[in-house]
Amino acid sequence: MASCVRVWLNRTYAENVFFMDQLRRNPSDRAVEIHATHGDPDSPVLAAADTAELEPEGLSPAAYVEYALAQCARRGIDVFVPRLHQGAIVAHRAEFEAAGTALLAPPPEAVAVFHDKVIAYEAVQAIGVPVPPWWRVRSADELVHAVDELEAHGHRACFKPASGAGGVGYRVITRVPFSLTQLNGFPSPYVPLELVLEAVRQAEEPVDWLVMPVLGQPEVSVDCLTGPDNRVRLAVGRTKNGRRRGFTLHEQWLEPARRIAEGFGLHHLSNIQFRMFGERPVLMDVNTRPAGGLHQLSLCGVNVPWAAVRLALGDDPGEMFPPFLGQDYSVVSGPRPLRPVPVSQQGTDLPADSPVDSPVDSPVDVPAPVLSGVPASAVPAGSRATAGSGQVRTAAADAVAGGPAWGTHHR
Repeated sequence: MASCVRVWLNRTYAENVFFMDQLRRNPSDRAVEIHATHGDPDSPVLAAADTAELEPEGLSPAAYVEYALAQCARRGIDVFVPRLHQGAIVAHRAEFEAAGTALLAPPPEAVAVFHDKVIAYEAVQAIGVPVPPWWRVRSADELVHAVDELEAHGHRACFKPASGAGGVGYRVITRVPFSLTQLNGFPSPYVPLELVLEAVRQAEEPVDWLVMPVLGQPEVSVDCLTGPDNRVRLAVGRTKNGRRRGFTLHEQWLEPARRIAEGFGLHHLSNIQFRMFGERPVLMDVNTRPAGGLHQLSLCGVNVPWAAVRLALGDDPGEMFPPFLGQDYSVVSGPRPLRPVPVSQQGTDLPADSPVDSPVDSPVDVPAPVLSGVPASAVPAGSRATAGSGQVRTAAADAVAGGPAWGTHHR
């Protein structure tokens, strides 16, 4: 009988509770135990794991690598899926392999290329993948020049950090003066140019932004599974146009994604995002990690997290094709149970279901966790999950790639 596979996810997104669910429901019927670490004691990921620990704060990348190696040795980790300090960790791949741990992550050269969006855009342009016009901005004068150039060609300007993940720091430039309009309704990504310039001029350190045109819809995130031989095993596009989500196998999206994944050796799981610039798709961003919405491919009949774990263990799943494309859908949030008391009160070496001495309210029925992107009709009637009263936190739906997702990412 095959042995249990021990998988560790470090300080990952709340959406990866669904990644964990899929590993446990793998088509190989292989036993999987999941270890999770996080800086937030109320992360749903900690509650969903078999064992969980709070991560120490303030570690340098080098110190974090030492911490990670110790975790792998002590926990008997077979596959490590690193998000935090991914670049430092993959640079020590040989040490993790010596400890018996496979890294589900690309090699350090690939991580380095896509850590900086300017370097990434220059690199993908060199292999023929189209990108939008962009300017690297470090001062107020450079920002004014970039915005003027874009507006002169009829585009609206936006900016985001040259290095960063998701929609953190993404803003759209407007010439409309600040007024009560900005204070009505929900927070907006729109910021007046004069306020941005004032903030840049008063900053103690220079900014490092990528300024580019606001790109059009649809947005397509291509999830790729790539082997260590640089050959893509699976590529499926997830489309987004407003609230509506769907899937695509159209080559206008998949061909440039494969070219990037294979050309730069984005081994294991990557997510390559495109939007429209005029009439053609252009690259928006590349993530060298599993996307928060990867689990949505289950609507196409594929379990990609498990295929990636198999590949990391040397069990090549071969070329994969979704047996069908799921219907269009919308993403909603659902409740997930938390630990009865925070990890910090339980200690840091307890499985997620360990009894605790601290008093908690009697268990109550709460709605079953809802898979993000699964139609309501697919959830069995009467499903329930148990948690201590009030100990439920929303595992937010997949955040909008390339734009701010207000209140949707819990990290």
